[in-house]
Amino acid sequence: MSVTAAESRDTDARPPAPPRAGAPRQLSEREKRRIRGQARAGWGLLGPALVILGVMVAYPAVLMVIQSFTDYTVKNKVQGTLPNFIGLDNYIEVLTTSGFPTVLVRSLALMVVLTVLNMTLGMLVAVLMMKLGRAWRIAVSVGLVLAWAMPPLSATVVWGWIFDTQYGLVNWALNTITGTTDWSNHSWLIDPWSFFMVLTIIIVWQSVPFVAFTTYAALGQVPEEVLEAASIDGANGWARFRLITYPYLRSILTVVLVLQVIWNLRIFTQVYALQSRGGIAADTNVMGTYLFRLGPGEFGITAAIGVIIVLILLAMSWGYVRNTIKEEEEL
Repeated sequence: MSVTAAESRDTDARPPAPPRAGAPRQLSEREKRRIRGQARAGWGLLGPALVILGVMVAYPAVLMVIQSFTDYTVKNKVQGTLPNFIGLDNYIEVLTTSGFPTVLVRSLALMVVLTVLNMTLGMLVAVLMMKLGRAWRIAVSVGLVLAWAMPPLSATVVWGWIFDTQYGLVNWALNTITGTTDWSNHSWLIDPWSFFMVLTIIIVWQSVPFVAFTTYAALGQVPEEVLEAASIDGANGWARFRLITYPYLRSILTVVLVLQVIWNLRIFTQVYALQSRGGIAADTNVMGTYLFRLGPGEFGITAAIGVIIVLILLAMSWGYVRNTIKEEEEL
């Protein structure tokens, strides 16, 4: 009994065994309180933004989805009556019996053209700014800022006067160059192809500065010594851009590309202003102007079109972002 009691006292006096390697460390109460306090502070800072997003984005989005399955019209809104649930009838009508498929194809084609031009010209301008001296770089930057800062409606009005039928600068210049009067009273907006040419000039003129400035800032992060080493090894300009510069720019260019896709599918002001100056709406409508002209009373139809547009934008954006994340994880 005495030996057992002594061994028991020796066992109680031994220090606790150290934690095993790899075992999670137990946090003290002070550390737990600090972590909880940091979490509350983070949610407190995010709270106002989440409330605004919920009111301005989540609630209208949910309401749009619900209305797209009903025959909700202005009559229901005025009388305060509930609409009828009609299932997928709105979507079937939009995709089969309306002019939306044609407008959708036209909008997607215009988006592709605008995005390619904006990205290509913006990157070329950014590379040019890297090669220019300080004075010329400032001059180019000021010109880009002026084009970028002009409101879309003002820019459309200015370009509308340049392509004006009677007093336009373009018609006068063409008559002067050709030595004829063939271009007098020539309308650039009555024909859909020339309409979209003018529209493309306006949008590209205002969109290139954003791509140029963003790419120019990203080019400043490319190490000069790496480019010099590649040049010494015999790599030409295209090889240096493809193998060295582009990997540094890939994540930024992906974000810019996604933004360009979204913005170019949402154009409205320039199209509507040019249509008001002589363009034929039925032949030049894009998704924004088509929704506007469809009628504010057909809430169910317009909601269904809105859901389709959102799904298209999400599909395009998610594809680009997912591929970028996958590529970065593989590096």
